[in-house]
Amino acid sequence: MVRRGFAYDRMRRFRIFYGWWIVSAASLVALYVGGAVVYGFTALFDPLIREFGWSHASISLAASLRGAETGVLEPIAGRFVDRFGPRRLVFVGGLFVAGGLLMLSNTNSLAMFYAAFALLAVGFSSCGTTVLVSGVGNWFRARVGFATGIALSGFGLGGFLLPGMVALIDHYGWRLAFDILAVGALVVILPLSLVFRHRPEQYGLRVDGAPASRAASGEASSRVERVSDEPDITVRQAIRTRSFWLLTVAFTFHTAAVLTVTTHVMPYLNSLGIGRMSAGLMATGIPLLSVAGRLGLGYLGDRMSRTKVAVFALGAMSLGIVCFIIVPSVGIGAMGAFLFLFGVGYGGITALRAALTREYFGRAHFGSIFGVLIGVNAIGGIVGPPAAGWVFDTLADYRIAWVVLAMLLAVSALFVFVARQSRQTGYHG
Repeated sequence: MVRRGFAYDRMRRFRIFYGWWIVSAASLVALYVGGAVVYGFTALFDPLIREFGWSHASISLAASLRGAETGVLEPIAGRFVDRFGPRRLVFVGGLFVAGGLLMLSNTNSLAMFYAAFALLAVGFSSCGTTVLVSGVGNWFRARVGFATGIALSGFGLGGFLLPGMVALIDHYGWRLAFDILAVGALVVILPLSLVFRHRPEQYGLRVDGAPASRAASGEASSRVERVSDEPDITVRQAIRTRSFWLLTVAFTFHTAAVLTVTTHVMPYLNSLGIGRMSAGLMATGIPLLSVAGRLGLGYLGDRMSRTKVAVFALGAMSLGIVCFIIVPSVGIGAMGAFLFLFGVGYGGITALRAALTREYFGRAHFGSIFGVLIGVNAIGGIVGPPAAGWVFDTLADYRIAWVVLAMLLAVSALFVFVARQSRQTGYHG
């Protein structure tokens, strides 16, 4: 039933639709988690190699273990967010992120290093992509692409933390730097978790801020309000469709490309003779330019075919990696082209992945379906970073890894296009 009381009255008084407050909270959580857990990882390579003598492949394996655990946990997080809402999950996730960062700062062995990333994986699953986009997706439909793009732009803005983390590590050492980040997780994430609400119907509101009908305000509106032209598909039904698996495989290749590049961008640039601070500033361009993709391509996806926009974004990423390959021979111009094409394309797919899932399979079971999709996508993150690390350890050259990723992204664009055709013809495998 509708939840009356102070929170209900306060939400009804807001001139701004409350869903936008959830979008704002989600973007800030994403900013901190993205900066501290995802993009900050590349700044750890050189300090760990100097102190422990570990190989690139061994360090990269931590990202894969985080991805493997995330792959297992995302479907569970999706089911939990459908049942309990995002607030509790984000709060618990903040605690695990802080715990993982604190353990990371006290690492004295490879096993402890991996254990820290296991804790971070739990935290990331609880306050990461699936939970945040489910929290936002429950409040929007017509503008879900743009709203999701804003929320997930926080991950891109997390790139602002990377130069600061590099400077902090270089000045104070990596251990103290991650102690500070652990405290920051408690200060930032826990209060923001209180902003989240589950579904608008529970508060006498409706999706997209449409006026609530009298019936909807008086009935047991904790259930999802049905929209006549929106699909209502369960997890079991979704995974029996060809469209689901085409999208899932395409986004798995996308995940492999993103995590591999963001993990190895600084070591790659260092191998070309570019210093740590300069490499860190260049690496920041990927998440920052991804914000333009999240907002711009997310906005376009609400106004034209999301499939066409997604195909364009994946193609841009593939071409961007080609530019990355030729940086040693062409120079800074190729690096700028890589940052723009890869960053904008990556950001666009990050927003459109959730919007396409919502468009294809509806809202009622969105969290559970998206959690399964993200869980399978984690395979890309498990395989990609250590494989690229192994290539470099073996050949002292990343180019073969980049060529493979460019080809996989081109295949991803084809799969997204075919997924749309399969849906239009009604094929359900």
